[in-house]
Amino acid sequence: MSKLNKMDLMSLEEYARQRSNYREQVMAHKKSRQVALGPNATLYFEDRLTMQYQIQEVLRVEKIFEADAIDEELHAYNPLIPDGANWKVTFMIEYEDQAERRIALSKLIGIERQIWVQIGSFAKVNPIANEDLVRETEEKTSAVHFLRFELSAEMIEAAHHGAEIKIGVNHFNYAYETGALPQNIAESLADDLSRII
Repeated sequence: MSKLNKMDLMSLEEYARQRSNYREQVMAHKKSRQVALGPNATLYFEDRLTMQYQIQEVLRVEKIFEADAIDEELHAYNPLIPDGANWKVTFMIEYEDQAERRIALSKLIGIERQIWVQIGSFAKVNPIANEDLVRETEEKTSAVHFLRFELSAEMIEAAHHGAEIKIGVNHFNYAYETGALPQNIAESLADDLSRII
């Protein structure tokens, strides 16, 4: 999946004109790229379109139009676009009540490393987590983590042939498994992967 460059982005004026329709398109796309993991956690699988939207929104909100500043945003978000042999995911721990969230985050240290994906009968794959910066302390974890799941050529081929994809988490204070993902989500995730055998 190719990375984004300045030519892929709309000007602030053009984005203002197209934002409503574009946002509708992206929200529909995102529905087939998010997976609830129990009642309080969600995996958001990122791709080129979700990152393009994220960058456009940052440029809009912060009124960025200078080339150097746009380059900084591209540098920040391009690493979240899958490389063809992996899935890149924003993992969010979600509790509406602030006090409940604070308590939960203190009990969920290390949860991001206990998540797994499984394609067909292949071994479960745990992610490489938070390559950008440390997102936990001895007291608590963060509500947002960035994950990268590296997949073998055989796993990728199986995903393209419709093998079941399952996701789970084995943290001692939070353990859930999805079962086989719905077909629309499995197909969307398989589209991120380049066939290499």
